[in-house]
Amino acid sequence: MAAKSAKSHPEPMAERVYALTKDLVFTGELPGGHLFSEGEIAERAGVSRTPVREALLRLQSEGFIRLIPKRGAIVVPISPNEAEDVLDARQAVETAAVRRLQARAHLLPSAMNSVRAALAEQQKNADSGDITAFAKADEYFHRSIVEAGGNDILIGFYTTLSDRQQRMSARTLHVMPTNFPIILREHGELIDLIESGEFERFSSALSAHLDRFHRS
Repeated sequence: MAAKSAKSHPEPMAERVYALTKDLVFTGELPGGHLFSEGEIAERAGVSRTPVREALLRLQSEGFIRLIPKRGAIVVPISPNEAEDVLDARQAVETAAVRRLQARAHLLPSAMNSVRAALAEQQKNADSGDITAFAKADEYFHRSIVEAGGNDILIGFYTTLSDRQQRMSARTLHVMPTNFPIILREHGELIDLIESGEFERFSSALSAHLDRFHRS
């Protein structure tokens, strides 16, 4: 008799709960300073408290929440130092990617098609008023600029900033939800500066863009 094909194993419950809770934190649905219980997450995920406890321990080890005995967990707010570190890293990586891209002018048209597609996706999210989706699209837009540079090391490093970048964007947008048009306009200006080869102006515009929405 022929051997039966191996069945794929379902995703472990703790992993699923971890992904759910992390998404709630990074989209701002569980904002910095918010206290929540294991029971809330268990009810939302439709699981017992055991996988929730495992997931929360993992998130605590990563520094995103702090467990409080007999009370639950509190979301660790983004510290000024963390925000500054992320923004400095983004500025360095994005400008390095654009400098590299402009040295390879033959790659510019196809690379910019990808960046413009990312901006179009963000416009759709703005039209629907979906802050969470817009924050994710914001991270994708900036990452598409880095990917256009074609430096695998920079791309890999920038990807490690993805969650924190999305969380910072969500925090800003929940406070200032009317900023969609300004962000979209400035993203369009960044694209124009890349296409026109104005590297110094791009660097200044990117710095001003990050300052306006994350350092103000």
